[in-house]
Amino acid sequence: MKIALINENSQAAKNELIETTLRKVVEPQGHEVFNYGMYGAEDPVSLTYIQNGILAAILLNSGAADYIITGCGTGEGAMLACNSFPGVLCGLVVDPADAYLFAQINDGNAISLPFAKGFGWGADLNLAYIFEKLFDGESGQGYPQDRVVPQQRNKKILDEVRQVAFHDLLTILKNLDQDLLKGAIAGQNFRTLFLAHAKEGQLKDYIVSLL
Repeated sequence: MKIALINENSQAAKNELIETTLRKVVEPQGHEVFNYGMYGAEDPVSLTYIQNGILAAILLNSGAADYIITGCGTGEGAMLACNSFPGVLCGLVVDPADAYLFAQINDGNAISLPFAKGFGWGADLNLAYIFEKLFDGESGQGYPQDRVVPQQRNKKILDEVRQVAFHDLLTILKNLDQDLLKGAIAGQNFRTLFLAHAKEGQLKDYIVSLL
C-alpha cells in the first residue's frame, strides 16, 4: 500500500515526528510511505487544510496513493476538506479505538488527526498506537461480529450514494480556483513523487499541465 502523509501550515513542525512514527509502524508490514509535506514550519510552500483535501483527492484518484494520513489543529477542517471530494472517504481519528473502528466499519482511505488538540505528553505513543490499529489486518471486516453484515451492506450503499453525489474529480479541479489548486501541488517533492506513482490518464495529464 502507498501511504501519503500531508501536513498543513499550522502543524507543519510535527511533520518529521509523524513521518518517523508512521514509517516505524507500517514499513515492517510492507507498506510504503511518501511524504508530501509540509516539511516544517519554515517550508516555503504553505498548505492550508483545504489544500490538504485537494491534494488528498488528486493522490487517491490518480492512484499515486492508496491511503492518506493528514490532519490539522483539531482534525475537523482537514477531514471536512477531504470529504468534499469524490474518491476520498476520510475519518476523524483521535485515539487507537477510532482508528480500528473506522478501518473495520467504515473502510475509508484517509484519516485526519488532531495535531494540536490534546497533542501533549505521550503524543508519539498515541500516534504509533493509532497507526498500528489503523492498519491492523484487512479493513472493512466489521465490528462487532454481530454487526458485520449490516455494516458491510451500509458501506456499499454509502459508496453508491457518493457516486451519485459527486462530479468526477477532473471536472471539479478545472472549476476550482486555479491558484488554490496550483498551491496544493507546489510542494518541493510533489512532481517527483506524483510522476513516479500516478496512473496514466486524463487526471495525471491535467495535473502535469499545471506543474
